[in-house]
Formats: sequence, C-alpha cells, structure tokens
Amino acid sequence: MITSTNPLELQVTSIQMVSTPSVDENMEVANNFIHAAASQGAQLVVLPEYFCLMGLKDTDKIRAREAIGQGPIQDRLSAIAKEHQVYLVAGTIPLVAKDPNKVLNTTLVFDPAGQQISRYDKIHLFGFQTNTERYQESETIEAGEHPGILKISVDGQDWAFGLSICYDLRFPELYRALGQVDCHIIPAAFTYTTGKDHWEILLRARAIENQCYVLASAQGGTHPNRRRTWGNTMLIDPWGEVLSNLPEGQGFISGVLSKDRLNEVRSKLPALAHRKL
Repeated sequence: MITSTNPLELQVTSIQMVSTPSVDENMEVANNFIHAAASQGAQLVVLPEYFCLMGLKDTDKIRAREAIGQGPIQDRLSAIAKEHQVYLVAGTIPLVAKDPNKVLNTTLVFDPAGQQISRYDKIHLFGFQTNTERYQESETIEAGEHPGILKISVDGQDWAFGLSICYDLRFPELYRALGQVDCHIIPAAFTYTTGKDHWEILLRARAIENQCYVLASAQGGTHPNRRRTWGNTMLIDPWGEVLSNLPEGQGFISGVLSKDRLNEVRSKLPALAHRKL
C-alpha cells in the first residue's frame, strides 16, 4: 500500500491492461483497477494507450470516436475520476478528426471533480513492417500538432507533467520542447517485437536526460486481434532507476514521486542547467 502525508510527495499508479474489442468490458476493467488504486491512496492514475478499445480491425476505432467533451467514454471517465477522487490520465481514446475517415488518438486528463483539464493528441504515428507484422497508424489516425502539458496542485504543491504517447518515446526533441517537468507520463501499446529491444532503454533514457520521473502505462499481452503487446508498465526515477515494473498481464504498479529526489538528482548533476542548445 502506498501512503504518504508529505506534501512534497505524490502517490501515483499506472495501470496495465490487455484490452479487447469491447468498450464496455474495457471500461469495467479500468474502473476496477482505478478503484483498487484509489483505495490504496493513489492521487493520480494513468491508463494505457487504446485502453478503451483494441479493435479486431484498425478501422474499429473510427466507429467508436467521440467529439471532444461529449460521448459515453468521456462521460464514464469523468464519473470514475469524480467517484474515486483521483486525477485520471485516460490513456488514449478516439476523438473526431478533420478527416472523416480518421481519428485523433488523444490523452484526456480529468481532475477529482470530473472536469477535463488537459488534452494531448498523439503527434508521432507508428509505422512498422516485417514479413509477419505491419502497422501503419497514419491510415486511421490524424497526427496531433501541439505538445501536451499537465499542471496540477495537490496540498499546495505544484506538479508538472509532460504528456506523450507510445511512439513519441523515440523522439527526444519532443521531451526537450516540453521543458522541465516533474514526470513524463507515457501511455503505450508497444508491440512485443519492438518493446523487447527498445522499451526499457528508451524510457530510462528519457528519465535520465530530462532528470525527471517517467511513468509509463502499457498494454501487456495477446489481444483478441492476435496483436501481442510488450507490457512492462514502469515507474522510473530521475536517475534512471526502475522503481516498479509489471512485466505482463493486467494489473497496476504504484509508487511515489518525490520533489526531494528530483532536487537531489538535479543538484548533484545539474545537466539541465548546463545545456547549450
């Protein structure tokens, strides 16, 4: 159980799922994990990319898309955040795009009052092809245009989070553009093929070079559409140490973000202050 009354600490949880083509089923799984995390003291909870829908076909997400601020997925997320009194970083959901044949793959954040307080549309779209695997997100997803930041205040203490999604992890210039934050939040659905080689090393690199926490929420298993995702939901500290990890399957990890730890790392090795470009 994570418990802390220190205002310089924030209790966080990252959920790992193996989402299905059923929105209702996925929402129920997410709600149960959020309830469990909140009962253990979580103040901020993160869901993975595609948590609400891992369709049998890439086009399934188009039928499930919602306009910003309205729709059953958003209504349910708002209610869940309010019921459990947490900041809810809702992985990604499909939103209406300019192109009627595509969606925006969007992270929405809800506060403990159920209000939507932040948004990030995925900028970098995954493309990968081998003899046995092919993914081309640009065929059904419209790229976002603006970086995303989440700022909250808990017990009089301000916290800043960078918002990015999955494939964004490979583009360090995005994280530099977000500026200094306490933690980067990264919902993802990394493929097993790429995840086993690159997931952990990229997450740890983003933590080390930005001297901040990284909280990643992953899909982690074999889905009904036969896609296998890597999992390994992680919390990493500003020195690059993996504090918690869930290799595979559904569940969650919990931990604490510490302002003291951030200050310790940044003072003993002030790399951020040494930047020239």
